Amino acid sequence: MSHSQTADTAASDSRRFWAAQRVVVTGGAGFLGSFVVERLRALGAATITVPRSRDYDLRHESAIVRLLDDARPTIILHLAAVVGGIGANRENPGRFLYENLVMGTLLMEQARVAGVAKFVSVGTICSYPKFTPVPFHEDDLWSGYPEETNAPYGLAKKMLLVQGQAYRQQYGFNAIHLLPVNLYGPRDNFDPSSSHVIPALIKKAVEAVRSDARSLVCWGTGSATREFLYVEDAAEGIVRAAEAYDAPDPVNLGAGFEISIRDLVHKIADLTGFNGTVEWDTSKPDGQPRRSLDTTRAQAFGFKARTGFDDGLRKTVDWYRATRAASPAGVTTT
Repeated sequence: MSHSQTADTAASDSRRFWAAQRVVVTGGAGFLGSFVVERLRALGAATITVPRSRDYDLRHESAIVRLLDDARPTIILHLAAVVGGIGANRENPGRFLYENLVMGTLLMEQARVAGVAKFVSVGTICSYPKFTPVPFHEDDLWSGYPEETNAPYGLAKKMLLVQGQAYRQQYGFNAIHLLPVNLYGPRDNFDPSSSHVIPALIKKAVEAVRSDARSLVCWGTGSATREFLYVEDAAEGIVRAAEAYDAPDPVNLGAGFEISIRDLVHKIADLTGFNGTVEWDTSKPDGQPRRSLDTTRAQAFGFKARTGFDDGLRKTVDWYRATRAASPAGVTTT
């Protein structure tokens, strides 16, 4: 069988699988979730329910029970999170811990009670220890405490891994846990009070160009490194895992490269046309010193990132300029 025939067969099998599924996607109206929902629609999922907080507040057990009664899902993709960049994490550690912990714990418990066939929890790279050896391997998750500024969020999400493994052991509940690296792309959150590093820098640079500012102030020293995964690639990885991965071990989703924040700033400056100077506010934290993932385990379900970083970054800048540059408030997601 040729490569193209194999690919066609796999695509047909995938569509057949999803055609039989009723899917709940928490956070499905947000940045990552919107791309996951689009992918599920393209694959012909039988029904897709995207609960909105005004209708189903996932911090309350009664709302979760009502959601599961209404949607009767066979699969839950739990993407909903209360999340932000370093500044938001520093200002909201209690909220980020409590709301993420409560949402995940209650949702998985009620999914088990309701007989949901599969639960996919989407965790965070913030769960890794502060000084994890690079590249991060899933076996290193418990070798230390997370970076302090985002530890409450990271630990709350990591409890979903523990809960899923415990439920698998005691109840035979099919829960899997995915660990996507920092995401970026169109539709990201560009609100400076809660955005992550790429949208925050794009917004700053575009505004600096528009106002003819001669300097750009960035947090930290610029020496920290990050790995970034284009949002459409992340959505593909989540859908593939939901379809084909059924093991208790957590799985990294990444792109397999590492870039310093300093180099990232220069890339964004070039793409946005900012020609001024970059100033580093070293009174602000760098966050985790390095982030780069070992993505070997994701090959078990055929996932590999396809979007080159320069290409993905250009698409993100173009999207922001075309649809959001004129909006001072930006976009917020949950």
